Amino acid sequence: MPQAALRTILPVAGWSADRADAVTFTGGTDPVLPTPFRIGIAGAATLAATGLAVDDLWALRAGRRQAVGVDLRQATASLRSGHYMKLGDGELSHARNSIMGVYPTKDGRWSYLHCNFPNHRAAALKVLAVAENRDAVAKAVLNWNAADLEDAIIAANGAGGAVRTQAEWAAHPQAKAIAALPLMEVIKIGEAPVEALPAGNRPLAGVGVLDLTRVLAGPTCARTLAEHGADVMKITAPHLPNLGYQEWDTGHGKLSAQLDLRDPAAVETLQGLVRQADVFSQGYRPGTLAGRGFSPEELAALRPGIVCVSLCAFGHEGPWASRRGFDTVVQTVSGMTLRQTEIVPGKKPGPDFYPVSAIDYCTGYLMAFGAMVALWRRATEGGSWLVRISLAQVGKWIVDLGEISGDAARAAPAEFTVEELARWSTTSETPSGKLRHLGPVVQLSETKPHWARPSVPLGYHKPEWPARGEA
Repeated sequence: MPQAALRTILPVAGWSADRADAVTFTGGTDPVLPTPFRIGIAGAATLAATGLAVDDLWALRAGRRQAVGVDLRQATASLRSGHYMKLGDGELSHARNSIMGVYPTKDGRWSYLHCNFPNHRAAALKVLAVAENRDAVAKAVLNWNAADLEDAIIAANGAGGAVRTQAEWAAHPQAKAIAALPLMEVIKIGEAPVEALPAGNRPLAGVGVLDLTRVLAGPTCARTLAEHGADVMKITAPHLPNLGYQEWDTGHGKLSAQLDLRDPAAVETLQGLVRQADVFSQGYRPGTLAGRGFSPEELAALRPGIVCVSLCAFGHEGPWASRRGFDTVVQTVSGMTLRQTEIVPGKKPGPDFYPVSAIDYCTGYLMAFGAMVALWRRATEGGSWLVRISLAQVGKWIVDLGEISGDAARAAPAEFTVEELARWSTTSETPSGKLRHLGPVVQLSETKPHWARPSVPLGYHKPEWPARGEA
């Protein structure tokens, strides 16, 4: 079954279906954890796609092919890798904000409030006109119909959504727009000469990646590129909110610098970094960076041959194309949370999320796959490239993989064994102490994936490229 899922990804690269047969899958199949969705197959297939893309790049460098393998259980664990970290002697907390969650509404439905970031929490509280107290929020939500509250919170620049059934979502104009899109696109957006991969002894050695993404999917893309030798620089700013444990989870292999793009000098600095970069990965809503000179077309003019990776929540087409969203929001509005609870009832009333962040991490793996496909095309035919994807497109792909039986889903264990987690884990020495975390999943016969740099606090480095290929 993982091969079948992988075959649905390969058309993105223009590859034939039989390339899926080159990957060795181990670790059984779903269910791995208690959910009807085939999250193990999804994780294994998207990671396998990255392995095949690495194989292509290595063949360009060395003239040799590599064997690619993926353990499905380990791939599933990677879909919540933030849960398995210890910094020093303690675990890093991954608790959500106390008012984040689902609430019953006046019309007998449910509404999800995404409140982990302070600005989104403030928007929800302003709409509800209450203080930050879960009981007060619950009472206020009962005064709203679910659809009206969704509209009000989005209008206030918040995040969340009304809980829908899968049938309701299928009839929604945004779902129809997403259904007309492929899983992901790799599009040529400009002319540029053929550009060979930089010299180096790793598949992505010397490739410079600018990571202007946040939360999980985009940062996972850049982390994946780093594990194959890319020089990755995370760019954030002091005023942007973040969740600390996620930065430790997705920061492996990266430099981390801060640039406030409201400052013209910072814009100039970033433009200078772009001129020396190969990949520019961004996770802002469509058009957000265009006003600052960093749209795909502007980037291709600034640095011909650039690979632009663009992530958004709901796709670049449809009435929700500019709407902010997260893995949990996509699950909520698309019927996944309601279906999860129908099959595996939670401990509390109301719709619940599946037990990993499958949309986020699978999207990140697919973004990395697309970036490497584009780098291969640049090295063989030239050009500047755009890789375009959304969380909602990946959520649809996961749903389209089908479901396992309810009995099997309910009988699945809630956690991996201690022995498995120990076998999959590694240790990094960070500026803040020893960090124990999950290691890379993909198995390659010649170039073992690893992160040459540890996770660091945000802004730890200057916004300057190192001597290329030092990773």
